[in-house]
Amino acid sequence: MKITDVKIFIMDAFRTNWSFIKVETDEGLYGWGEASLGTREYSVAGCVEDLKRLIVGRNPLEIEKMWYEVYRDSYWKGGPVMMTAMSGIEIAMWDIMGKYFDVPVYTFFGGKIRNEVKMYANGWFVGAKEPEDFAAAASKAVLKGVKALKWDPFGSSYMNITNEQMEKTVRIVGAVREAAGPYTDLLIEGHGRFYPTAAIQICRELEPFKPMFFEEPCLPDDIDSTAMVRAKSNIPIAAGERIYTKFGFAELFAKKAVDIVQPDVFHTGGLYECKKIAAMAEANRIFVSYHNASGPISNAAILHLASTIPNFLIHEIMLTDGSFRKAITNEEVEFRDGYIKIPDKPGFGIEVNEEEVMKRPYKPRNLRHYNGTLTDIRAKDDTVYYFKGLE
Repeated sequence: MKITDVKIFIMDAFRTNWSFIKVETDEGLYGWGEASLGTREYSVAGCVEDLKRLIVGRNPLEIEKMWYEVYRDSYWKGGPVMMTAMSGIEIAMWDIMGKYFDVPVYTFFGGKIRNEVKMYANGWFVGAKEPEDFAAAASKAVLKGVKALKWDPFGSSYMNITNEQMEKTVRIVGAVREAAGPYTDLLIEGHGRFYPTAAIQICRELEPFKPMFFEEPCLPDDIDSTAMVRAKSNIPIAAGERIYTKFGFAELFAKKAVDIVQPDVFHTGGLYECKKIAAMAEANRIFVSYHNASGPISNAAILHLASTIPNFLIHEIMLTDGSFRKAITNEEVEFRDGYIKIPDKPGFGIEVNEEEVMKRPYKPRNLRHYNGTLTDIRAKDDTVYYFKGLE
């Protein structure tokens, strides 16, 4: 069996664009991966074309060989564009392997340790701006059985935070804590925005609300700053979605910068690289929580891998999405009482409807992180629950 083509499909998902990778073979088998790199979609598409000449003709079951040789033979290594393209291809190859042997992908990573994972909801806060908005959205999510909520309460702050914004942030987090109750886990998202002095101050202000963790408090290209915050914070620190390959994570661990590490399977290097990073984290007594703020293939791939990770902590997932999500794949997210079931179909069990994807062509989407519109992540009048049982 040989790889005959690598294709990329880019679709508008409103908040960003999703990019799906299809790896085809001469035996009719194909696999789906995801390579969604918001605001750099065409860069990834170009990189996929550049890498194709190193991929076509290979045996799709020789995944480690592909990764080693393509990384070795690329003079310009690492970074978000190359690693996203490589990750998407690698993930699709695992899908092919699962289909070829007629088993779920988790089989190849040692088999399942668990049949379900605790989830934390992202995307539960659509349109919220004021404390009462967040409180109402939190109440609604908790009533549906959600037991952990993550969000960014920092408005348009960047590097520093004013006293006025700090006061509002404290009111927002306090309102969510009161609405969600004392046992719901609260996870605070920083989006890599603060200098360490500001991040340390935030940790002190938010500590009474007992967050599970503070994610990406500092700029992601400055591991020393994150380590400084961790050393002075009583809130656990999480980071890693913008670090690439095991080599980058080796520095993160050596500097003792995090309590929870958050590789992204389709930016870091793929599933096998993320399995290796999880083993590195385990040796350092660090929990793993994979970054997952994108589409259905990403979600399925992470669930398969998470089921095999001894030190896995909690699974990120978008609680809501646009109605188009139900049309573009056969995804079934099985939710029960705060947990997501691990899928059991061969491969990842995800098939993409190419015709539906093509109906939503690429649209330029800029980041909302620092302009005060971060919670405007869904089209007006198109926010739906897509979990099985929550429709």
